[in-house]
Amino acid sequence: MNASNRAALPAWNQLKSVHIIGVCGTLMGAFAAFLKRRGLQVTGSDQNVYPPMSDVLSAAQVTLFSGYRAENITGLSARPDLVIVGNVISANNLEVRAAIDGGYAYCSLPEAMEQLLLTETLNCVVSGTHGKTTTSSLLAHVLASAGRDPCYFIGGVSLDLPQSFHAPAIDAGRPFVLEGDEYDTAFWDKVPKFNHYLPDQVILTSIEYDHADIYPDFAAVYRAFAGLLDRIRRGAGRSPRLIACFDYGSIKQLVQEKDLKGVELISYGSDSASGARYTPGNLRAEAGRLLFDVLDDGKAVSALSLDIPGKHNALNALAVWIQARALGLSVSEIERGLASFRGVKRRQEVRGEVRGVLVIDDFAHHPTAVRETLDALKRKYPERRLVTVFEPRSATSRRKVFQADYVKAFGQADQVWISVPYDPSKIPPAEQFSSDQLVEDLKRQGTDARILPSVDEGVKMVADGAKQGDLVAVLSNGGFEGFIPKFLKALG
Repeated sequence: MNASNRAALPAWNQLKSVHIIGVCGTLMGAFAAFLKRRGLQVTGSDQNVYPPMSDVLSAAQVTLFSGYRAENITGLSARPDLVIVGNVISANNLEVRAAIDGGYAYCSLPEAMEQLLLTETLNCVVSGTHGKTTTSSLLAHVLASAGRDPCYFIGGVSLDLPQSFHAPAIDAGRPFVLEGDEYDTAFWDKVPKFNHYLPDQVILTSIEYDHADIYPDFAAVYRAFAGLLDRIRRGAGRSPRLIACFDYGSIKQLVQEKDLKGVELISYGSDSASGARYTPGNLRAEAGRLLFDVLDDGKAVSALSLDIPGKHNALNALAVWIQARALGLSVSEIERGLASFRGVKRRQEVRGEVRGVLVIDDFAHHPTAVRETLDALKRKYPERRLVTVFEPRSATSRRKVFQADYVKAFGQADQVWISVPYDPSKIPPAEQFSSDQLVEDLKRQGTDARILPSVDEGVKMVADGAKQGDLVAVLSNGGFEGFIPKFLKALG
């Protein structure tokens, strides 16, 4: 099996049929539905076929196979013009072997984007350790609400956009909003996905250590983002731009080190002490909304109202304001677009309220994201007792690299439940995160912290202790074995 001698990708106008291995991922499924809408024959397979993505693919009339088998490719009535391989798929996958051994043209999704779609568009890449999904969703929504009909490719489910992938036409100069993920691309291409996104303009929200399964240390993460800035396209007819959050010393250092000649640099941050040009002023919460002024070197130039809480979302919106202005939108268009944004699923998403107990679902798993999420919820719901349930599930949170950082991150909660880490068998014992240790450390600082022995036991324990007026925030970057629907049922 040789992944180095690959057949060339067909041109976009030559594509008639595509097979996707690992089709039930958020981005892969959205791309499959997009291809189907463009009139292509689309098939796909996945090991885990379940709603909501199975429903999305069924509605799009994508032919879906459950499980991986060589005949999912070789048994099709017509040979696929292209096979797209998901980044979670290993080199010994049966369908991958069939594609490579059979001489099929194959690539990763980022490679398909790079070669088939992004050469002519104005590519606005939203990147950083935190805030990528919300910021890219915000930007796409603001552009769409102003009638610009942008292309976009977002790794989450927006409450405002009809789908996660949209490309009405691949026109020269049309804005293409891309969530720039630093996770790797494919088993043969161990580089960040954003290396393939041909950036013209970049929003860089943050740089911190994450993805401990593929980045050995912070220096490796730093180099990945440095490579993104190197890839900003310069030249005649282009508008190269970097919108950078100066709250992070790592970003300020990167800006100083890189050769950004010809690239417009626009900085933003929490306050002027960071040296940022744009900052939020008079930040406050009123009637459940987040309000603040956009300050340009201290001068108010816009007043924003958001339905999503937290200082981190004020910064996300500020970056979008800057980018939208640079793309030619008026201040009033941007203000209206931001005001109407409802959010993204699994980002402080209200899942229900039963017996006066409000249940919120959030994707937070990095300690910075946990801290900012809990701070936002405390500010938006100051009258409620904040109960937090956390599942260490990501590759980083299951390791002890942030063991001490979580103590501060959860300090704002009134009560904390920590589950045992998801599938610790894949982490070397010496590197494993300890839920017991975190609970003991939280208790030592005066926080009411407890172990969640299992999902079913935990649902009963948390439900039995819940009181009218509580806010229960469930934090996990996975399904958490259906904790939220089980908990809502237990409350009822």
